[in-house]
Amino acid sequence: MTVADGPMLAEQVDLKQKLHQRSLKRFLIGVGAGVLILGMLVCAGFYFTPYAPNAPDFLNRLSPPSETHWFGTDQLGRDVATRLLYGGLWSVGLALLITSLGAIAGTAIGLAAGHFGRAADATLMRVTDSFFAFPELIAAITIAGVLGPSTANMVLALILVGWMRFARLARGLSLEIAHRDFVTQAKLNGLPSRLILWRHILPNVGPSLLVLWTNSWSRTILSISGLSFLGFGVQPPNAEWGAMLLDGKAYMQTAPHLMIFPGLAILISVLAINLTGDQLRDLLGSSSATSD
Repeated sequence: MTVADGPMLAEQVDLKQKLHQRSLKRFLIGVGAGVLILGMLVCAGFYFTPYAPNAPDFLNRLSPPSETHWFGTDQLGRDVATRLLYGGLWSVGLALLITSLGAIAGTAIGLAAGHFGRAADATLMRVTDSFFAFPELIAAITIAGVLGPSTANMVLALILVGWMRFARLARGLSLEIAHRDFVTQAKLNGLPSRLILWRHILPNVGPSLLVLWTNSWSRTILSISGLSFLGFGVQPPNAEWGAMLLDGKAYMQTAPHLMIFPGLAILISVLAINLTGDQLRDLLGSSSATSD
């Protein structure tokens, strides 16, 4: 490589970094716009639907999809489309809350384990490993079964079994970042540990945690639907996609729409979140590789 090639290579790397940053920015703007449009459509659905989600109409029991009931009615004559809208608040919205709380708790534990010495690391990681000894869904079913079937107990159970992945990832990344020059310089300058965590370590750990958060969000949707389908989650008459599958199971032969539409709602939401997380991972990974 000649001396003249050095500036050319530097310019190429800088150009790649700018292209990756633009791609990431466009992607995040597209995701934000998509979420905003979807939220507006859902709000419009709440506003314009003429049906109450839990109001029975026995004269229209098990009606197939029609102009008046786009997705048909259930065994009590309730509009399935309306219940799907309200069910999304439980399945998707509640999963968002559970995943975010688990991410906050797990990240805090992982950062503490990776930053506050071997004793804290050993203690916190042993606790994390003990939670990892049980499969998440089985542990959640056990906890919810012991506490009793209710939405609050389901939320508590899923938070208790959902923070460990964040703790492991945050701990591993913080240990790696702790040896970098800018962290060492901050320590030599006498910066307090809490400020080092907040200003230097967390911003560098954040992108990887964001990707894990998207994947955990979709997994939590499946867990909520599964627990509700087994009777341990959201309780009747509240509309939740897993609970709707449970209600429609007895009518699978005579009214298959009772299971088709909630199943499609779960499938589409989980697929959309997973694809978004995969694309975000690829963009962040490419950006990291370029910067190296």
